[in-house]
Amino acid sequence: MLPLKPFSSPLLGKRLISTWANVKQGPPDAILGVTEAFKRDKDPRKINLGVDGNGKPYVLPSVQKAEDLLYHQHGDKEYLPITGLGDFTKLAAKLAYGPSSKPLKEGRIAVTQSISGTGALRIGTAFFARHYPGAKAIYLPSPTWGNHIPIAKDAGLEVKSYSYFDKETVGLDFDGMKKDIRAAPDGSVILLHACAHNPTGVDPTHNQWKELSEIMLEKKHFPFFDMAYQGFASGDTDYDAFAVRHFVEKGHQVVLCQSFAKNMGLYSERVGAFSVVTASPEEKERVDSQLKIIVRPLYSNPPIHGARIAACILGSHDLNKQWLGEVKGMADRIISMRDALYDGLIQRNTPGEWGHVRSQIGMFSFTGLTPAQCDALAAKAHVYLTRDGRVSVAALNAGNIDYFAESVSKAVKGEL
Repeated sequence: MLPLKPFSSPLLGKRLISTWANVKQGPPDAILGVTEAFKRDKDPRKINLGVDGNGKPYVLPSVQKAEDLLYHQHGDKEYLPITGLGDFTKLAAKLAYGPSSKPLKEGRIAVTQSISGTGALRIGTAFFARHYPGAKAIYLPSPTWGNHIPIAKDAGLEVKSYSYFDKETVGLDFDGMKKDIRAAPDGSVILLHACAHNPTGVDPTHNQWKELSEIMLEKKHFPFFDMAYQGFASGDTDYDAFAVRHFVEKGHQVVLCQSFAKNMGLYSERVGAFSVVTASPEEKERVDSQLKIIVRPLYSNPPIHGARIAACILGSHDLNKQWLGEVKGMADRIISMRDALYDGLIQRNTPGEWGHVRSQIGMFSFTGLTPAQCDALAAKAHVYLTRDGRVSVAALNAGNIDYFAESVSKAVKGEL
């Protein structure tokens, strides 16, 4: 018997070339990249300034109580309506707009549950792209949350920017902000961080919000609010909603994105809401119908468990009171870490003016550190943060604040 020859075919080589061979490697996420570098570091002093508290997950006691109550109710696992859990969306709108809100009382707010704040933004940008007259662009603050840009682009909107952060003062460039908003074409869509601006931690004052409202009314601009930190910024949910409520009171038909990831700690539950202030109940019904058309091909129906938790907390007098206390406790802890960091830097005679560490608000702080200083902190001190100098103040605690202040001081002095 003759030996068998190896089978070969001119088509075989072609079949081995993958359909996806030309797919390019995408750039790493800046924040997730910091976390990966942190995980590889074996030094016991390491700090990841992209996580909360002591680096361990924390579930609010009010959330635990709500989950216990829900467990004993033995709720079903059926699909929610496209726009979500009605009890949750009503209470989310009440939390944002306030119980005395005129549009809320008159049934003029269209609201849908979303896949947290990111999902709300995706619904909102799609809604603008489809239904806002002449909507081709959206104006974002410079800088802004990194995900705002791809979300807007993915919806087909052109991304433009307006001045927001002043690197010299490490504060708000209010004059530049007003100038750019005035220069935008009439009727432009302007995205605004309602409170605890991410990533700078710099917010307009109430008087500055009032001035911005007047400018935007004059220019017929449309305010698109992103409120991811209500209560988590100042510790007071009403105070943090000032901008949204003032704009509505002055006649703006705002749209609003809400997230319950931070203020309830429901990160993985993906609980959020998107709402539109309309002119009449009839108009609200038409907007509702179009929101359903946007949501249906994205994910059909939102998840139920997190919405039930949020509704349970917001709808119970005792649980809501407890949650508001916990929110204030979280905000107060961050404020205390800002004070401790400021004191630590001043005590070490760190070059520069560090008042912005205390005056900024919310979870994040733009420290003013340079990319080279951030690189030195990671390489020499095992302190990990994004290269733009943003830190999560929530990641600081009694166990690492002194080491962080010492490391920053050395980095600024060039001693690392």
